[in-house]
Amino acid sequence: MAFSQRTTLISHHRTHSREKPYQCCQCDQAFSLTISIIYHMRTHTGEKPYQCRQCEKAFLQNSDLIKHMRIHTREKTCQYNLCDKAFSMNCYLIKHLRTHTGEKTYQCRQCDKAFSLKTYLISHHRTHTRQKPYQCYQCDQAFSQNNSLIKHMRTYTGRNHFNAAYVSRLSQRTVIL
Repeated sequence: MAFSQRTTLISHHRTHSREKPYQCCQCDQAFSLTISIIYHMRTHTGEKPYQCRQCEKAFLQNSDLIKHMRIHTREKTCQYNLCDKAFSMNCYLIKHLRTHTGEKTYQCRQCDKAFSLKTYLISHHRTHTRQKPYQCYQCDQAFSQNNSLIKHMRTYTGRNHFNAAYVSRLSQRTVIL
């Protein structure tokens, strides 16, 4: 392998030596690249310099903004040829592939069940912990599933449709697995 700049060679060498000379002054994390510590420091400062002009959502890295923009442009660069489906992000394609393969990569540590999506495993895990992170803001009832809270909220409003993200923000307590 040949490198045109000495700094690139040094950075490459660190991938093998696992040397991490850039230490965060606010936590114990260390990094091998200067750019990595710059991105990391933004998690402490809350800085998100890359902002979407269409919805004002902001991101730590430009690459995340570029991926996000596909939502607005409806650009679908990840194609699956066997069923002619296309997706805006590779992670969505991977999830879709599991519907064809039946692959269940997320294994429960407390029983023999496995799931194709991490969100399904998290939801299942609550059957073991009896954790109920979705709390009704009208009464003291709590639920293990977001959709159960939405059904419950209909008793107050009579509405059939709720924005699930809104309900989640109103009700969800911290979930620790």
